[in-house]
Amino acid sequence: MKKIITMIIVGLFLAVLNIPIEAKTINDADTELCKTLKYALIGSLREPVDKAIVEIYKRDKNAHKYLNWATYDAEILKIKQVYGVGGLYELTLKVFPYYEAHNSYGMDEVVVNTEGELLGYKHLKTYP
Repeated sequence: MKKIITMIIVGLFLAVLNIPIEAKTINDADTELCKTLKYALIGSLREPVDKAIVEIYKRDKNAHKYLNWATYDAEILKIKQVYGVGGLYELTLKVFPYYEAHNSYGMDEVVVNTEGELLGYKHLKTYP
């Protein structure tokens, strides 16, 4: 009987002191949260995008040896939900490869998924 009374008292105590706790996102970045999330997402997919850039320009004799691209310059064109919410997503990105001190070289579309797999790519334009 003592155990039951103790459990009831503890239950009432917890029910009365049920204070909601709200989590607040801390954004320690120089941009607003939406842009910060965009840059973080694109940056997390750097490896497959790098692979696409190598594939796209490997036969281009004029392409600089060390082409690079910037996450802040990339655009998200499409996000496709493959499964349910929180599952796998496919992203279509537009990236702008450059060399040296940000000398633009081209424009490309790259399709990757949130597991870091390169799904496809398309070269759109080479700048003179």
